[in-house]
Parts: sequence; C-alpha cells; structure tokens
Amino acid sequence: MAARCRSDTRFHHVHGTNVRIDPSHTQATRVESFANGLCFSREPLEPGQIFLVEIEEKELGWCGHLRVGLTAHDPQSLEVVPEYSLPDLVNLGDTWVFAITRNHNRVALDGEEARAPARVQGFLSEPYLLIEQVRIPRDKLVGRSRPGRYSHILDDLYKMNVLPPTARRSRIGVLYTPQPNGTADMHIVINGEDMGPSARGLPTARPLYAVVDVFASTKSVRVIQVEYGFPSLQTLCRLVIQKHIVHRLAIDGLDLPPLLKNFCKYE
Repeated sequence: MAARCRSDTRFHHVHGTNVRIDPSHTQATRVESFANGLCFSREPLEPGQIFLVEIEEKELGWCGHLRVGLTAHDPQSLEVVPEYSLPDLVNLGDTWVFAITRNHNRVALDGEEARAPARVQGFLSEPYLLIEQVRIPRDKLVGRSRPGRYSHILDDLYKMNVLPPTARRSRIGVLYTPQPNGTADMHIVINGEDMGPSARGLPTARPLYAVVDVFASTKSVRVIQVEYGFPSLQTLCRLVIQKHIVHRLAIDGLDLPPLLKNFCKYE
C-alpha cells in the first residue's frame, strides 16, 4: 500500500487567522494568542499516507499542546475556519481530532490489556513501521539532529532516547487504514510508535484531510516529507549538499534559489 502513496505533503492555503504559513507551505507558526491555529493538508490523504509534522518551537505560558486528526470537510468549503479543532471543528461532524499530551500512550482495544510503549533496545532497528497493511519508512518518524559536524553522534542519541510527545523535535503523524467493511481506522504515530486506532468507522468514500491545530504551548510545526519508494533526485541532491556543510545555516550563503535553500535545510 505504501508504494502507491504520494510523497509530497504540504499545508493548505486555508488556515486559522493566527497562523502564518511559510512560502514552501511546510511550516506553520501561530503568531499571536493561543487559538485560531488550525491548519489542514493541502491535498486529501491517500490510504496509508502519513501526514507527519515536527514540533519546531514552543511557547511558555499556555496550557495544552498540539492537536491532530482527520476531517472529511474540504478546507476550501469552510466559510470560516473554526477557532478550535476541539470542539468547534469536531462539532461540524465527520472530523476526528485528538490532543497530544505529555504522556500520550496507546489506547487499549476491546478485550486487550494496555501495554507500555515499545521503547526498548532495538525499538528503532527495524527499517519500517508496520500498521496493518501499511509500511512506513521509520527513519523519518523520529526527530534527529540537524546537519552539522556532530550529527553522526547526535543522531544515535535521538534514536536511543525517544522524545516526550510534546517536546521540541518530537514528530507526530496521522494516517488512516481501510478496513474490510468499507470504513477506515485513524492512527496517530508519535516518535515512531503507532498509538493504535484512535478512531474507527471513518468514511473512505469521502476525501480525508489531515488536521493540525497549532494550539497553546505548541508555537510552530514543520511538515516532514516521507518518501515511500526510491528517493527523488531532489532528495538525493539535498543529502549531498548537507554532507558538505558544517551547519545547516551555511546553506544561506549558497548560490541557490530561496525555496531550494529552505528545502535543503531540513530533512
């Protein structure tokens, strides 16, 4: 299933009034207050396609954190973007959103005992995260150091020490998996760990858009691209550039178009 997924994910131009989207449509920053931070994926997700964001900046003084989910409402059709995902957007119907908490753990299914997160040695050793019939490359699901002189050391540390869900560099993703009865289950992935089905019975007959609410203490998030097949030529070029610089900010001095510089700074 994963091989058929699109790899390019970006934010929709329709968003909350307090959000600023950068020119690449991959970074969303709440510029004031604590609400009106709703964002959507630019395109509806395909089955098994993850919409993955990394928390880039936090803001002290607010209670609450990032909220993510799915909606069957086309953002373009909204007369007014709701102030909150919970409860405003959810109250419109056909929307499933969950708040990410400091201790966000997998919810036990019916007849199943809750288990502790799989944060043991070798947790990230498998190259793919398997969610039912979906196979997602695991290397992008966990935050790591930016390109730099000591990246090879820091990357190992990030792999060994899974970040708290609401911390900077934490990576949160949402996707849906089709079921035999014609509906879908929604899954939330936190730092490489599948939280299990967060909602069931989603309508696969309608397009489903990702919802990201940049709420309260979460100030800024960035979309992380996940490539399911062979890496693109653009990605390969970025890897070569990153290997030959001391720090990602050195990219600003290169003779490259601004959008390409922005792309090369990040994974």
